Amino acid sequence: MNKNSSGINTPPFRRRLLVLLTAFLVQGSALAEDTAPSITVSAEPVTDGEAPDRTAMDAAVVKRSRAATSDTASMLKNIPGVMTYSAGGVSSLPVIHGLADDRLRVKVDGMDLISACGNHMNPPLSYIDPTSVSNAQVFAGITPVSVGGDSIGGAILVDSPDPEFAQPGAGLLTKGEVGATYRSNGNVRGGNVKATIANENLSLTYRGSTIKADDYKAGGAFKPAGPAAAGREWLDADEVGSTYYDSTNHALDIGLRNGNHLFELTLGLQDISDQGYPNQRMDMTGNDSTQINFGYKGDFDWGSLDARAYREHTRHKMQFGDDKLFWYGPNPPAPNTDGVPCTPAGGGAGCAAGMPMDTEGDNLGLQVKAEIPLSLRDMLRVGGEVQRYRLDDWWEPAGKGMWPDAFININDGQRDRLALFAEWEAQWTPQWLTQFGLRGERVSMDAGEVQGYNTTSAQYAAESAAFNAADRDKTDNNLDLTALARFTPDRNRSIEFGYARKTRSPNLYERYAWSTGGMAMRMINMAGDGNGYVGNLDLEPEIAHTLSATFDWHAADGKEWGLKLTPYFTYVDDYIDAKRCASANMNCGAANQTATNAFVYLQFVNQSARLYGLDISGHYPLAKGTRFGRFTARGALSYVRGENRDTGDNLYNIMPLNAKLAVEQQYGGWTNAIEVELVDSKDDVSSVRNELETDSYALLHLRGSYEWKQLRLDFGVENLFDKFYNHPLGGAYTGQGKTMSGTGVAWGTPVPGMGRSLYAGVNYSF
Repeated sequence: MNKNSSGINTPPFRRRLLVLLTAFLVQGSALAEDTAPSITVSAEPVTDGEAPDRTAMDAAVVKRSRAATSDTASMLKNIPGVMTYSAGGVSSLPVIHGLADDRLRVKVDGMDLISACGNHMNPPLSYIDPTSVSNAQVFAGITPVSVGGDSIGGAILVDSPDPEFAQPGAGLLTKGEVGATYRSNGNVRGGNVKATIANENLSLTYRGSTIKADDYKAGGAFKPAGPAAAGREWLDADEVGSTYYDSTNHALDIGLRNGNHLFELTLGLQDISDQGYPNQRMDMTGNDSTQINFGYKGDFDWGSLDARAYREHTRHKMQFGDDKLFWYGPNPPAPNTDGVPCTPAGGGAGCAAGMPMDTEGDNLGLQVKAEIPLSLRDMLRVGGEVQRYRLDDWWEPAGKGMWPDAFININDGQRDRLALFAEWEAQWTPQWLTQFGLRGERVSMDAGEVQGYNTTSAQYAAESAAFNAADRDKTDNNLDLTALARFTPDRNRSIEFGYARKTRSPNLYERYAWSTGGMAMRMINMAGDGNGYVGNLDLEPEIAHTLSATFDWHAADGKEWGLKLTPYFTYVDDYIDAKRCASANMNCGAANQTATNAFVYLQFVNQSARLYGLDISGHYPLAKGTRFGRFTARGALSYVRGENRDTGDNLYNIMPLNAKLAVEQQYGGWTNAIEVELVDSKDDVSSVRNELETDSYALLHLRGSYEWKQLRLDFGVENLFDKFYNHPLGGAYTGQGKTMSGTGVAWGTPVPGMGRSLYAGVNYSF
């Protein structure tokens, strides 16, 4: 039996998790039997009022998470079935049951945001800072059609606080808070401020936050120490290059309340001046976003109406950051002479001054939803959505074969959605609830003509001519339907089960990225695997068929103890995976077809896929009323398996078996926890991508908080023993060196996880 570098034998590790799972199930069954020996029928509904198949993040957990992370997506990792792909420090990509990124419907304050980048460096959750999060909801199984469409893997809804108003007759309400955060690993320092002034009908709130970090360090050396690249600064052997970031967010919220009607206008502004990416060949050197979000909620005699109109504009820039080679060519200027012109003639002849890449996205949306009680039993939800999205992606020439033209990657990319839905929810008896939904969606896509850097490149000329001559106007007519039932025999047990058919159309990069040039393909990578990708005009929408069930045993109050078990199965027709590109050019030749230990070049293609898995979570009181307070055990275990049914290959970036076990203490204003995180080795990897395997590992975390009337203190230690590990969803390390060259960074190094980090956050309310 082989022991891996983390010191955990893989088979015993799995056996321990299975023993834990068995004990958990036995305990949960015993609790259910002790507290509910028979099925009872009462005169009142015994449902808890929660939306079917929804997990809401506890408000206390939201508060505790803010000091430990700068990344809103990572706040959701304690929800069973939710993981994150590693990316920038404020921009990781959420995963639900093995499906990630655009396969999820992610809404921020009701807005359907879209990543305007070929590397998806600006995903939706990067537009809200953790200190601005008020609540988060995750639909991990059967997602209602009223929550959203154009997705196959679930939904995430994250919201900032609702407007606050003064109590009637209480005069003017003035309140606010200020906070600061520090984390040792990466020298992370941040601050946030919030101020509100309101009367009974009008509310004005400002929220601002800023966070800045240096490169973080792993739990041990994983590469030689030395300059990050020629002319760049030194990186230690344990320093993970391109993991720095600097982000600032502002929001002004105006609320107007008139009887049963609430109007809200939010103006948002984001400035990410720098964000490194350890698993991408470029870095973000600017992301400026402006948001206008207008919402309305009203109650009427016939029901309620919820409407929203928004616009989000993004100006996104990429370049080589501080840890990646900037000057390319045989005769680059000396370090620290960035002002030397890099032209076909003169001192900079033959060199390239980096590789500027620019993106501009414009996103307009309108949503209307009505809830109409048809009877005491029946609720009808109907509504519609319109979204208009425009994208331009161009790369200005910087020398060395690029002159004289800009490379047009996506020209006037268009992706417009029109959707209508209806959803019927019925409480047939106090024990039985059903929900049926139908959603029709029309997705229209198009893109203008493109060009390469210059006409002297035969490859650029031939490929752009073929693309421009092709039919680029695509329309998908998509259909979603859901059927879900919840049975609640008594106050201690419930089961939810159902089926969903969900559809997602390709994004603009999957359809319209056109060049098989090496540099151009390496710029299209939403997976963080170091490979290059090219689009496919013939892609069809993905259609997912999901079966899911949740068995829930819990105390009558829903809080004292609980155990949940969720098995699921998803089959995806026309799953957008990848195959090795094949053509006459050097990048897609014979060597690309057979390479097993190198970065490769791929094309997006439709295939079929299957995913299945299991989530288990629970909590149980160990002791209460002691002189040291209350002690609660908490645990979660997740397993997912993903397979390509056409090729027999494994799906990319599937999280292996993992578990979290914690003991939490509550004593007065104190909340303390010790948590063990266990992750199995990742052996089932994607061969077509040459995905890297990772070893199993175990981490120990300590967390604490104390809350006074106006002051809150959060503190803790992540990875207490400074354990070295490679995160299974971290991707391939391309965080330093000559990253744009096909052979400039070595294949075979995963992105290491963070070593020991002490953190503290303080927040004062007034």
